[in-house]
Amino acid sequence: MTQVVTRFAPSPTGYLHIGGARTALFNWLYARGRGGKFLLRIEDTDRARSTPEATEAILKGMDWLGLDHDGEAVSQFARADRHVEVANELLAKGAAYKCFSTQEDIEAFREKARAEGTSTHFQSPWRDADPSTFPDAPFVVRLKTPQDGETVIEDEVQGIVRIKNANLDDMILLRSDATPVYMLAVVVDDHDMGVTHVIRGDDHLNNAARQMGIYTAMGWDLPVYAHIPLIHGPDGKKLSKRHGALGVEEYQAMGYPAAGMRNYLARLGWSHGDDEFFTDDQAKEWFGTDGIGKSPARFDFKKLENICGQHIAITDDAALLQEIVMYRAVAGLPDLTDVQSQRLNAALYCLKDRAKTFPELIEKAHFALIEGAVVPDEKAAKNLDSVSRGILSSLTPQLQNASWSRDDLETVLNRFAEENGMKFGKLAGPLRAALAGRAATPSVFDMMLVLGKETSLERLTQAATGGDS
Repeated sequence: MTQVVTRFAPSPTGYLHIGGARTALFNWLYARGRGGKFLLRIEDTDRARSTPEATEAILKGMDWLGLDHDGEAVSQFARADRHVEVANELLAKGAAYKCFSTQEDIEAFREKARAEGTSTHFQSPWRDADPSTFPDAPFVVRLKTPQDGETVIEDEVQGIVRIKNANLDDMILLRSDATPVYMLAVVVDDHDMGVTHVIRGDDHLNNAARQMGIYTAMGWDLPVYAHIPLIHGPDGKKLSKRHGALGVEEYQAMGYPAAGMRNYLARLGWSHGDDEFFTDDQAKEWFGTDGIGKSPARFDFKKLENICGQHIAITDDAALLQEIVMYRAVAGLPDLTDVQSQRLNAALYCLKDRAKTFPELIEKAHFALIEGAVVPDEKAAKNLDSVSRGILSSLTPQLQNASWSRDDLETVLNRFAEENGMKFGKLAGPLRAALAGRAATPSVFDMMLVLGKETSLERLTQAATGGDS
């Protein structure tokens, strides 16, 4: 059985678009789930728009998403000689021809066609010309497209697509300066790289019909095609800046975990029954083109956040801490100190079930990241009036002898509340304000255990005395 080989082939003209990231993911899942290869090709033939910075952004985006590719990334531009070689081979076979028509000739043909109400697809007078009539002038090389019949695309997503050959022009393969066009380069590269499955956006569906002509003329096996619908915004219109972030790196900087992003993007246009939340291993096992819908998928931030929250909750603490450190670097936040890292790692067990993004988690971890004096915010300060400070002053000595286990802390605090004729909630407000400087925090017991005895008592004393300890 032939090994499955897929590829992702972005143009390095900007960031890694969210739609491109999903295409890469689909190809990665398809190959990885079948023991195949996933290749990366940078389609940098547009020299005016391709930049090293954009290539770097694509590689970084894929690295963050965990979409590892096999072998080195291939530069399409670097393979130009090979593309020219194939064009010359097609010329030698009689499957392509030299066309000496100028832009003026082509425009005159089209004006006449428009006036007569016939097809404006250019029909070159040089298609079957005798080489002895060739002028000493610049020419392009065109593919001889069949003039009757139809091209049939057997697409794994779109089904059988039929395109009349009369609607296809004789595509240019080499420009007049002998440089290859993108449409030729794609086919040659896919063939030479052994690509068996081409999974890409359905905006390339018409390209497939034209590219198949090169495969056929060269006697090459066609890949399996799967043209996937585009991604729309919540309003059903093509995803654009007005809907929010478009580049993958923006999602990393907003604090979405990579595993959650993979899960959500996989679910965007593909389904496996009613499963919304799944692991990478499940996605690799389940993913197939039969689960891809024909309609455009709609990007939904609430669903993304919901799935990301579930992934944060199940992620191993050490891996989660590492990803938070990476997020802070990308978001331009200061590095964590050793003490902050240790406390945050110790606190993850009581934070990760309640956060959908890393900024949310970091906000909940505020108590663990404070170094120095706790400065209560406006809401928390209301819980530190003179009565509350008196309560903390009375409580602190009783905590001095606590063993600092959860059971012991619960016993001491509950007994204190009871002895002072108050409900525990009345005690919790000042404790939250003293320990975290916030009114909404993880449980008081969790915070005290994470901070440890010394720091907890320091903060309670400081709050009780108004900082005059």
